[in-house]
Amino acid sequence: MGNKLKTPELGFYYHYKHDSNGEVNNYAYEVLNIAHHTEIDGLDESAMVVYRPLYDASVYKIGKHWDVRSLQMFMESVIKDGKKMLRFTKIIDSKVISKLEKIKEIMYGK
Repeated sequence: MGNKLKTPELGFYYHYKHDSNGEVNNYAYEVLNIAHHTEIDGLDESAMVVYRPLYDASVYKIGKHWDVRSLQMFMESVIKDGKKMLRFTKIIDSKVISKLEKIKEIMYGK
């Protein structure tokens, strides 16, 4: 009954809707942790990724709330423009990470 699903590393991710020609933080998120829904049986089934937007998303506007998504859905692939890609992709570019760190501080504080 242990977690068989791969879990994302903490850090910054782009959602597949990110536009690389747009602002660095469009559809950018910070993964904060993994949580479990208390009303769903099974650790694999109840696993949720806790993450927050680094842009002016609706959950931010209503009170700096965070998002949750099932771990399975967070880690799955999607089809966009006929191509299979990850729903969320970890950001590893140090320059982009530095910019997102600054945006995070402005939005959420230290």
